[in-house]
Amino acid sequence: MRARYSAYALGRLDFVHASWHPRTRPDLEELRSAPQPEWTGLEVHGYGEDWVEFTARFTSGGEAGALHERSRFARRAGRWFYLDGDLT
Repeated sequence: MRARYSAYALGRLDFVHASWHPRTRPDLEELRSAPQPEWTGLEVHGYGEDWVEFTARFTSGGEAGALHERSRFARRAGRWFYLDGDLT
């Protein structure tokens, strides 16, 4: 989870794409064409074997915002992949 947040913050969308489960990941060009806010902080609220609940803070167009999500992950070939998440 922290690696994916860092990749978003650094604009490393190739890593974001590679760490997304193949069954649910968007096309890399779709990721690149989406608006990219400036990520300013991450707070992990809780986690379990295959989920993480967090708030990621950002600014976009001069406005502050936050994304609160409970993400699900799946283990595949010994690696964890982002599967999907519920925004709250």
